[in-house]
Amino acid sequence: MRSCRMIVVTLMLLVAPNAIAGRKESGNTTLKDVQAVGVTNKKQKHQQYDISFASTSGKDYICRTGEKEKVKATDLVVGSSVAYEVNGDKGKVKTSSGKQLNCTIVRVANTAATPK
Repeated sequence: MRSCRMIVVTLMLLVAPNAIAGRKESGNTTLKDVQAVGVTNKKQKHQQYDISFASTSGKDYICRTGEKEKVKATDLVVGSSVAYEVNGDKGKVKTSSGKQLNCTIVRVANTAATPK
């Protein structure tokens, strides 16, 4: 009886973080801003970028590209349409030209309400 309870509690602890971690969200939106982050050097050869976009659920996201991911600034045109996917702190952005970028969510905010 006691070992059965331990098994149930262990399973609940293993499953609970996945439920709390966040829901998967995806959709199409407009690219709001792109900013270069940091500098390149011998170890970090590729420029990182912060990509800003608003989701359809009312959240503003800033997603940072990886150190090892090669990105051209011309691939990220502000105001263009992008498809996004957010899963916890991981994100993916796909441009209209078909370039897919994996990134890490570094900031989330509620979309500002428009004044009346």
